[in-house]
Order: sequence, then C-alpha cells, then structure tokens
Amino acid sequence: MKKTILLSIALMLVITTSKAQTVMQISGDDCNGVPHDLYADLDAGKAVLLHFFMTCASCPPPAQKIQAMANNILATYPGMITGYALGFTNSYSCTTTANWVSNNGLSLYAPYDSGAVQVANYGGFGMPTVVLLGGAYPNRRVMFSTLSFAASDTTIMRDSILALLNPAGINDLPDHVSAFNIFPNPTSDKVSIKVSLKETTNLLIDVADINGKQVALISDEKQSGIVNKQFNTAQLPNGFYLIRVFTNGKPSVQRLTVTH
Repeated sequence: MKKTILLSIALMLVITTSKAQTVMQISGDDCNGVPHDLYADLDAGKAVLLHFFMTCASCPPPAQKIQAMANNILATYPGMITGYALGFTNSYSCTTTANWVSNNGLSLYAPYDSGAVQVANYGGFGMPTVVLLGGAYPNRRVMFSTLSFAASDTTIMRDSILALLNPAGINDLPDHVSAFNIFPNPTSDKVSIKVSLKETTNLLIDVADINGKQVALISDEKQSGIVNKQFNTAQLPNGFYLIRVFTNGKPSVQRLTVTH
C-alpha cells in the first residue's frame, strides 16, 4: 500500500526578490515505516534536500555525488542535513523507491512515493530534479533548485548549505588564502572584504544570492598580500547573500545580511 504524503503549502518571502515561493510539507511514515516531518526538519535548522528521480541508469550517480558531499559536511555538522527521495510520478511504488534508495547507498534520503504534486510545485521534472530547502518558520525557503542536475551543482549546494549551517563563519579556506573577513555584517550601505593571501595568485571575489547565482563581480585579477575591497550594497534588495572568494577555482563563502 502506498504511504500517504500529507501536503500543505507555506507561503514564503523570498529573500532576493518580492516573488513568493512555496515549500511543500512532507509528513508521516516513509516507505520503510519511519516517521518524518519536513517542516520540523527545517525548523530545527537543518538543510533539506529533495531528490526527484526516475529509474534509469544515469539517475543514481548524481544522487551519489550529493550523498558524498553531504557526508563531508555531516562530519562537521552531524545530523544537520537530511533528504527525501521521491519518484517523479505517482506510478512509482513504495517498494521501487525504497529499493532505489537502498540499492544505491543513499542513506541521506527517506524514501517516499507519489511525487507528482511536489514535482509540479518545484517547477517540473528534469533528469533528475534536485531542490535544496532551508530556513525555519516563517522563513522556510527554496535555496536552490535545478531541473537537470550537473556536477557543478554539487558545489553550489555545498556552499549554500555551509552558509545556512554556519551563517557567521567560514568554510575551508581555498589554497593561498590565510584569512577572509567581511565587515560590517549586517550592512545597510557598504561591506568591506579583507583577504590575506599567502602568495601571488589569481583571486576572484564575487557576490551571489542564496541560491548561488552571481549578482555582482567585485574583483578578478592577480593579487598578493592583503587585499581590501569595498562593495556598495545599495543595489541589492534586503536579504541574505554570499560573499565568495576563489583561488584556483576553490571557494570560501561567508553569508552577508543586507538591511537598508
């Protein structure tokens, strides 16, 4: 018998635009008889990944990449990432979903069937569709969504999850960087970015929205020593943003709060 997914819609204030998005509830026993509550997961401060799949040879590898990424973060933030795997149509049985999760080593995901309503809510299905949710009530939000998962999306999700779990801190510093600070934070006008480099290197500094989309490029040039940059946030709507520094393609991320 199919497990029932209790669905409800919570209107959300999107932090980078005035357009509202929705996060849909998933509650009740999963296909293994284990109870879950997506809203409760979010309200506990967890990052929640939704993975909508179809049974094809090319579908497990993206999920396994996400699993490996999550495992690395969970080593530092145990219990703070969870996930739900759902068949992209209502024709997928509980047995099919549970076997797909188990056979592919996807311990992150709770298996549920009947994912068609969820798929429609998040914009349709690509192969596969992956959604990252974060934020506690009343700010539960869609942080990242893709209808056709690419390997680079794993990095975007990782940075977004780290910014969610450690909003005032820094993830691992990239090569050649010994320190990275932003101030003031929150800011209503300008933010100063200070990066200390161990040696001369190509340094890229940008601003991204919470979904990982670049909204401004601050610097992209060869630098050395202590680098000080300023960015005027007047052009940005109120909300959360990511200040990112890259050397050799590896980023470090800090979350910035803009309040005009």
